[in-house]
Amino acid sequence: MEPVVPPHPLSYREQLRSFLREDWGTQDWSTAAVPDRPMRGRILAKSGLVLAGLPMAIEVFRMVDPNLDMRPRVRDGDWMSPGDLALEIEGSSRAILQAERVALNLLQRLSGTATLARAFSDAVAGTRARILDTRKTTPGLKLLEKYAVRCGGAFNHRHTLGDGVLLKENHLAAAGGIRPAVQRVRAGAAPSLLRVEVEVQTLDQLREALDCPDVDGALLDHMDVETLRESVVVREAMGSRAFLEASGNVTLERVRAIAETGVDYISVGALTHSAPAADLSLLMG
Repeated sequence: MEPVVPPHPLSYREQLRSFLREDWGTQDWSTAAVPDRPMRGRILAKSGLVLAGLPMAIEVFRMVDPNLDMRPRVRDGDWMSPGDLALEIEGSSRAILQAERVALNLLQRLSGTATLARAFSDAVAGTRARILDTRKTTPGLKLLEKYAVRCGGAFNHRHTLGDGVLLKENHLAAAGGIRPAVQRVRAGAAPSLLRVEVEVQTLDQLREALDCPDVDGALLDHMDVETLRESVVVREAMGSRAFLEASGNVTLERVRAIAETGVDYISVGALTHSAPAADLSLLMG
């Protein structure tokens, strides 16, 4: 796959500083007890994984000691087999030790997300459907987790509430229904260029949403495969150009069947809230 452009370090550097402060506490007594001498560290994969977070890990090491020599051996988005080398580090033994845990935690967390995103993306290959993440992210890690999703070959939904209009069940209840909610958005409650998506749970709600000329897409919430297929038929029968996004109870076991219904997008909250951490380690010598 094409290289994924990482966020600029200025966008996440403050988070990394806070992670280091949290990990160090008042003093790293363990590292203070060992000599500070030149050593080499190697970060290795211990399981099959899609790498994500290497620029962030490198930034962590550089924050601790800008004189450390960093030599990446792979790039984010690459598949790594057990034993493959991700990064070589040379320099102060104390600096390597002090940065180790935060750097590895980030790599393991983000690589876990990228690996799961790759599994979902591979599962729908050959269909029109794209796998999307959601806003169910870890506070403080949203930007990086969504970057990891892209490293795995999936795509981002909204980064923030301001990136689009998604009228969900509670919004519709508060506004008095689909049509009044959409009308209020287009009357000036949101910038005119934002896409408007409406959550629906039944085919009747879908028809109502698609009948609104200002609706750009529908979120098909917790529908079974047959109802998803019927939703695509409804859109075609109405001559609508709105996109359809399936969401809710999406697993690796059923995602292919969902994709084959003809929906455009499938959103998977598990990419960021339930991905198991990948297994990497740092060895010094």
